Amino acid sequence: MWFSSGVGEDALKFNDFVYISVRIGVVSTVYLLASPSVLAEISQASFEKTVNDTSLNFVGKETNVNNSHHASFPLTSHQQTSLENVSQLSDIQLPSTIAKDLLVQSEQTPENNLANTQITAVRLKETPDGVEVILETPNGTLQVTDTINDGNTYIADINNAVLALPEGKEFRVDKPAEGIAAITVTQIESNNKVRVMVTGTSSLPNAQVRNTANGLTLSLSSPEKADIELTVTAQKRPEDAQDVPFSLTVIPRQQIEDSQIDSLIDIANQTPNFNFFPTSAGGTEFSYYSIRGLNNQNFLTAQDSVAFYIDDVPFDYNGFLDLALADLERVEVLRGSQSTLYGRNSSAGVVNIISREATPDPEVKFALGYGKYNSRELQFSLNDALVKDKLALRISGFHKSQDGFIENLATGNIIGERSRTAARAQLLWTPSDQWKVSFNSYNAFTDDGNPTYNRGDAPDPFKVNLQVEGFNKLSTNTQSLKIGYNGDAFRATSITARRFTTQENVVPGDTGVQYIDGINSTLWTQELRLQSPETADRFQWLLGAYYESRDFIVDDARTEFFGFGTFRRTGDDTRQTYAVFGQVDYKPIAPLTVFAGLRYESSTAYSDSTYESVAVNGSLNPLRPAFKDEKASSDEFIPRFGLKYQFNPNLMAYATIAKGYRPSGLNYRANSESTLRFGEEKTWSYEVGLKSAWLDNRLLANLSFFHNDVNNYQVLQFDESGFFGRVSNADLQATGVEFELNAKPTKGLDLIASIGYVDSRYKNYLNTDTGVDLSDNRVPLAPQFTYNLATQYRTPGGIFARAELRGYGLTYFDDDNQIKQDPYAVVNARIGYEWEKTGVYLYANNLFDTRYITSGFLFPPPVGTVGFGDPFTFGIQLRTSL
Repeated sequence: MWFSSGVGEDALKFNDFVYISVRIGVVSTVYLLASPSVLAEISQASFEKTVNDTSLNFVGKETNVNNSHHASFPLTSHQQTSLENVSQLSDIQLPSTIAKDLLVQSEQTPENNLANTQITAVRLKETPDGVEVILETPNGTLQVTDTINDGNTYIADINNAVLALPEGKEFRVDKPAEGIAAITVTQIESNNKVRVMVTGTSSLPNAQVRNTANGLTLSLSSPEKADIELTVTAQKRPEDAQDVPFSLTVIPRQQIEDSQIDSLIDIANQTPNFNFFPTSAGGTEFSYYSIRGLNNQNFLTAQDSVAFYIDDVPFDYNGFLDLALADLERVEVLRGSQSTLYGRNSSAGVVNIISREATPDPEVKFALGYGKYNSRELQFSLNDALVKDKLALRISGFHKSQDGFIENLATGNIIGERSRTAARAQLLWTPSDQWKVSFNSYNAFTDDGNPTYNRGDAPDPFKVNLQVEGFNKLSTNTQSLKIGYNGDAFRATSITARRFTTQENVVPGDTGVQYIDGINSTLWTQELRLQSPETADRFQWLLGAYYESRDFIVDDARTEFFGFGTFRRTGDDTRQTYAVFGQVDYKPIAPLTVFAGLRYESSTAYSDSTYESVAVNGSLNPLRPAFKDEKASSDEFIPRFGLKYQFNPNLMAYATIAKGYRPSGLNYRANSESTLRFGEEKTWSYEVGLKSAWLDNRLLANLSFFHNDVNNYQVLQFDESGFFGRVSNADLQATGVEFELNAKPTKGLDLIASIGYVDSRYKNYLNTDTGVDLSDNRVPLAPQFTYNLATQYRTPGGIFARAELRGYGLTYFDDDNQIKQDPYAVVNARIGYEWEKTGVYLYANNLFDTRYITSGFLFPPPVGTVGFGDPFTFGIQLRTSL
């Protein structure tokens, strides 16, 4: 008993009561302040019991800089906690009540705070979609309490946690996976918090949080493929296509496969103001094209208006461009003059074809197809590592052939069969992260039947009357060695390339037969580049040097005119080209970039040629003196400059002025000394445009206006009989507009649209053979407008459907504007079903069997000769990967 009836005794007992009460109060207060872990242990046990009994789901709020939304965070999975497991009062170790001990206990740090969970290790694990960040603890669990999306950075905060890594209080790794620039894990000392930050290379990465028994896992991946982001090398450096300050169409790998792109014809069909057609139906010995009103009708110069590259190897000349393309990574079509970085023969633009690169990952792919006219198709690609992480090999092959569809009434044969075969190999060596060495080889073979032309007034375009049936054979092989160094201070590139092409054909017609027994061309190039590192932003620079040696030999070209005789020409043209070039890009203020480039190019051409008649007995009679060691030299400064302004992350405007150039040369088909030489061609190209990206890059819309002013345009001139032989120089002006739209409005749905308009006309052009003034006539082979519309849908269940509409405006095929094709459109369609690694497709091309012409010559006048486009075809295709 504490209390008694005695007064003095009562006072003593009361003092004892006060003393004990104060002591208990102080101890309780200190305990609550110094040891919250005790209460946490009790409350956690009770909380776990509640969760397990009620199976509740909790939703945490996620903060976004631009938009607020909610994201679910899973609770840690705990075992059932019984009441026996709850700590009892007798098990609790009370804190010391001595003042010295109390002061020591009050100095709390994240490390000695028992309420914090220690993170003792951070590991990364690669996944098919990206990477996992694994946070490990010796015991206890981690909970993400807050997330923030700040631009391209995802932030996850973990409360009541401490970073106790052997290497310190920060973990960082750069470029751990595609689309992710950096991952950092840091300790925030002020509030016992660990922060995980994930920065995407160009957009916000996807992140999913998953709790584990001893820690937490953050699964990271690049943004959904619905975003339209394309990295290109149009300016000889990797950059986003939307950042390039000129018109550029990019066709990525998936679109190449979905559209069945395997030729330059298919590439042009996806590009505004780009027109590419074979000159004849069935087999073909020539291809004509135009970009922005500049064409390649003048094949005698063997100097194109557009530069074509396959894996850094240049291709040129009308007869060498009918190539089989397969296993492509992407295609870049650069429109407008590119002569500063790419040199001569790129006044209208550049077509850059990039094949898939060898990787360490094993891959096997096959495709088979069969269709109308006994069409057969086979494709394959094999990829694997020869030495892990060091040496990889990729090989691929392609074959496509079909029977003819043109009836020769004279023989009763079906003519115009086609056959194209291509093979490619790449050996890729990566001795370190900075060095990359690749050896590429590409081989292509064309073995076509008769290249068939018909009269312009023929009642049936696919019925002819030929006494002789022809053929066309083309063989190309290339080799290239590319060495690249990507360092912190600079990048360096060396490209050594060789191409050898040979062609022979027989082309019959109503008035005669052309026999070409061997055109062959050997090309050697060497390019060296030094440029700023990839991390350079405000100031970027590039310096380069280029050398090219090109031999173009016509062994024996004969033309037999019925009733007039046979004539023979030979030619041996050689050109040596040297160039140095450079470009700088500078940002005086954050949104503005100004750029300037300059190229100095010098070339010398040499030519030997003969022109003879062939007697019945085979003897040769010279029709003019043979030209020996003829020489033509040219040199030129080729500038480019402009600016671009980034109004906001979604909208960029640019303006560019660039010079284009084609050197002077020698015409091996000249009939006299006066027609042997032709002059330099110089182009000034002006362009302004807007590039925009909206809805998280699900919608791209680009608009450009251009004007080409060409002096001394190199024109193939025709005489009164419609035959050619002279190369003249005339002026030309081309003005136009282009619009491109690429949209992914919902998952699986793709919309692609483009339209181009060009008004390309001769200026100051008098045909010296006919005396006709052709000024203000439209330039041949340049449709007044082109448009393309494609709609594609891929369902989650595997159904695939695609429809394409390609249209052309009024097109002339001769300088006199006598042979023309009125506006027309062609529809292609494809439908199929796809499993995880296999797809089966039905396709139809020229679905409505539209009739149109692809070439025309005013020979013999006045009706002329034309080539027709392909009729309706259909087939089935199987694609699979192992």
